[in-house]
Amino acid sequence: MSKAVNEIKQPIIEHLNTFEGKFKGAMKSSVPLLEKITAYIVKRKGKQVRPMFTFLSAQSFGEVNESTHRAAALIELLHTATLVHDDVVDDSNERRSFFSVNALWKNKIAVLIGDFLLSKGLLLSIENEDFHLLKIVTNAVKEMSEGELLQIEKARRLDISEEIYFEIITKKTATLIAACCAAGVASVSTNAQDIAIAKEFGTLTGIAFQIKDDLFDFGGDDSIGKPTGIDIKEKKMTLPLIYALNNCSWLEKRKIINYVKNHNEESEKVNEVIKFVIDKGGVAYTHKVMLEYKQKALSVLEKFPNNAAKQSLEKLVIYAIERKK
Repeated sequence: MSKAVNEIKQPIIEHLNTFEGKFKGAMKSSVPLLEKITAYIVKRKGKQVRPMFTFLSAQSFGEVNESTHRAAALIELLHTATLVHDDVVDDSNERRSFFSVNALWKNKIAVLIGDFLLSKGLLLSIENEDFHLLKIVTNAVKEMSEGELLQIEKARRLDISEEIYFEIITKKTATLIAACCAAGVASVSTNAQDIAIAKEFGTLTGIAFQIKDDLFDFGGDDSIGKPTGIDIKEKKMTLPLIYALNNCSWLEKRKIINYVKNHNEESEKVNEVIKFVIDKGGVAYTHKVMLEYKQKALSVLEKFPNNAAKQSLEKLVIYAIERKK
């Protein structure tokens, strides 16, 4: 774990440590196979970015309480369910260098595990009458599904405008970060304006976060890193590629679209697409747009009460777009 992340966690470190146990408890089952798989899921969890947004947003506007812990657990349960289902849909064998659930236990079990986690999240909220939190988070899951389907639909034609791209990443990525922030504040406050401000902050941060991810495919925002071309291989139309295709001749556009559509498994052609995007200014333009969203997010953050949690959220935004992976 990087020094920057540990610094960000400081104001909520105790809550995050307690949360790990509570989250494990939220997945409890009397079925041994379920216990085995959920233990595996907990073991391969990442940097706790979503709980960090939830707890820091809550602590910015009030005191973290049991409701905040349930909000964070609800988001993790529903998000984990969507990831397990995504791996089945994408026929993916790995997630964050670990084997995916479907790779180890096959698709049928993975789908059922996703359903189990989803139901656990819903029950957690219903049993505690956290209907306001349930509304925020289930709405985010609905948006994420729509974003995923919109992306699949558009990938077939490979003709995406910037407007559609932003609609996809807002639904797919930003709504979840927005839900973390909104649910965090909703767990400590009934003030609709505060919740709306937190949601707006989360949306803008989520967009900047996803744009950063898209830049990694082309070697990072300054072309120093090693390009991966993974999005190109998956026929994903990201902002650097969209910009480049909108700023080239008809013949170049036809050639590049043909490479992405029909030759995305050939390293040489993928490298040619990456070079084309960099040469046409796609990476430089995307980096500029990312910084604009970072600035918008920080401007909204100015409306938060001034305390240690707010300062950590500011560091979290900066970390999100300066990270190296």
